[in-house]
Amino acid sequence: MELPKDFTTKMQRLLQEEYDDFLKSYQDEKTQGLRVNTLKVSIEEFTKMSPFSLKKIPWVEEGFYYGGGDRPGKHPYHEAGLYYIQEPSAMAAGEILDPQPGERVLDLCAAPGGKTSHIAERMKQQGFLVTNEIYPARAKILSQNVERMGIKNAVVTNEAPARLAERFPGYFDRVMVDAPCSGEGMFRKDPQACGEWSLENVVQCAARQLDILKSAGEMLRPEGRLVYSTCTFSPEENEGVISRFLQLHPNFEIENVQVYKGFGRGRKEWVEGAAAEIEKTFRLWPHQLQGEGHYIAVLRKIDGEESGKPKYVKTVSDPKLLKSYLQFAEENLAAAPTGEFLLFGEQLYLVPKDMLSLENLKVIRPGWHLGTIKKNRFEPSHALALALAGTQVKQRFSLSKDSREILAYLKGESLPADGPKGWYLVEVDGYSIGWGKLSDHLLKNHYPKGLRWAAT
Repeated sequence: MELPKDFTTKMQRLLQEEYDDFLKSYQDEKTQGLRVNTLKVSIEEFTKMSPFSLKKIPWVEEGFYYGGGDRPGKHPYHEAGLYYIQEPSAMAAGEILDPQPGERVLDLCAAPGGKTSHIAERMKQQGFLVTNEIYPARAKILSQNVERMGIKNAVVTNEAPARLAERFPGYFDRVMVDAPCSGEGMFRKDPQACGEWSLENVVQCAARQLDILKSAGEMLRPEGRLVYSTCTFSPEENEGVISRFLQLHPNFEIENVQVYKGFGRGRKEWVEGAAAEIEKTFRLWPHQLQGEGHYIAVLRKIDGEESGKPKYVKTVSDPKLLKSYLQFAEENLAAAPTGEFLLFGEQLYLVPKDMLSLENLKVIRPGWHLGTIKKNRFEPSHALALALAGTQVKQRFSLSKDSREILAYLKGESLPADGPKGWYLVEVDGYSIGWGKLSDHLLKNHYPKGLRWAAT
């Protein structure tokens, strides 16, 4: 791999005697990891059934390295949302944020959804999770991953951080800012990032990151925790941004948290005017652990205003509007989802409890999508299937991960079947993967067309 000359010159100046070891790390294979989705399967259950060569990642409970010959992205378990493929160092940020069930949590720069899904697992479907991405195409991918992982309590937005800050001042218990950066820590994983890197881009990223962090700080409640992370080595984007933010916001401090012993510390000597406690921040180095480059700072808001009187979303309570859903639930579900319903056109959602109004915000997914209410019927959504367990439906159709039938199903084919007419939850080895509708000895395929595997 040919690294940018300006980058190697800069890193040699910064790392000095460490530089040779750092440079040698680029000759090593990139690290690959997956994180078990504990909303669907326990860590113990997954390790017993896993077809992959797994090795524990020491700094995150649900994380595992997988072997170079494994292809977890091309496996039915991936489509069932049993795990999320994520770079091992990146898993540290969600671990350190440490969200709790019932809290209000924001993931501000969330696509494609790795940290969002980690946060959701820790929240255990309880509380209010807002996951945001400013770029529409990436926000759509984020929404798809929220669906695949079976997350019920997330709202996906497509907004600028400053717009969200106007709506949610002093509101969230925890905020994740995985800031867009120059990507130096991903050169080994993504060589294309080398060609896009420049010293000028580093400066531009640092300015943008500070703006994002200011908006994030406004949305954190007093005594709340904010985790700032990047996948770059650049001091300008790491210690520099945090130091500048603390100069502008004396009501924040760097929190001292216990982490894995292999993590490095922030470098005070690399930034002029560095914050006094910048060494409480963390650096993950590819020559010191099995992972790519990452930087993490944990901030606590020690003073500020709580959010004012909130305006809640208007939910649906008229049984007439919910008639077709209630009929579908009675006929097909053993335990129907209940709570606060929201109609978005024809689309029916369950929203997190006490959800604030999203009026005039760009919303991709305002909660758990249950399905479509049509004139005389209800069509269940893929999101409903992926968040249900087999015990919650009256009829299910189980397939094996190694069967020809599961591959046929993922390609969109209908399957021969016998049984009562109606909707069936299709499962792979006991885990939901989608819907099928049985009629005349044929299970008609309702796997979404945009997700179907290519025919071979």
